[in-house]
Amino acid sequence: MNTEMKTESSKKLKTQKLISVIVIVIGILLMSMKIYEDSEPGAIPLLMILLGAGGYLITRIQFRTRHTK
Repeated sequence: MNTEMKTESSKKLKTQKLISVIVIVIGILLMSMKIYEDSEPGAIPLLMILLGAGGYLITRIQFRTRHTK
C-alpha cells in the first residue's frame, strides 16, 4: 500500500470517527433534554448514543488494522 492511499484512508477514518463522536454528543444532549422535560430518557437519543459508540469502535478497529500492516 503506498503512502498516498494510506493518507487518504487515514483521512476517511478520522472523518468517520469525528462523525461518530458528533452523533454521541448530540445523543447525550437530546437525552439530557428529554430527562429534564419528561423525567425519562427517550429511545432515539439512546439509539443515537449506541450507534455512535458502535461506529466509533468499528472505525477505531479499522484504523488499527490498517496502520499496523
